[in-house]
Amino acid sequence: QVQVVESGGGLVQAGGSLRLSCAASGRTFSSYVMGWFRQPPRKEREFVARINRSGGSTVYADSVKGRFTISRDNAKNTVYLQMNSLKPEDTAVYYCAAGEIWRGVNSQKDYNYWGQGTQVTVSS
Repeated sequence: QVQVVESGGGLVQAGGSLRLSCAASGRTFSSYVMGWFRQPPRKEREFVARINRSGGSTVYADSVKGRFTISRDNAKNTVYLQMNSLKPEDTAVYYCAAGEIWRGVNSQKDYNYWGQGTQVTVSS
């Protein structure tokens, strides 16, 4: 079992950058696939990015591709989401999640452990 806690959210102007961090408890962090999801106001939660156990493979939603970068440091039990060129439509609560399945679809059902979320607000 693993617990995850997000940090790094805040208010930023359009075009700016933020880096989210997700710290995980437990000694088996490297055995988990990690993902970032977000829930914009009045919308469903959606996939943002995911990274495999070693950090060698990443997948992004089309809406963030080229602007966001997911990475992980297994020695620090932490996964990151570097967000550049932020847009007002990136405003959302961002969630970190840990799972055990790496496959060809982006499904929230593949993640067993979720954080409480961190708010990101991008002003125009």
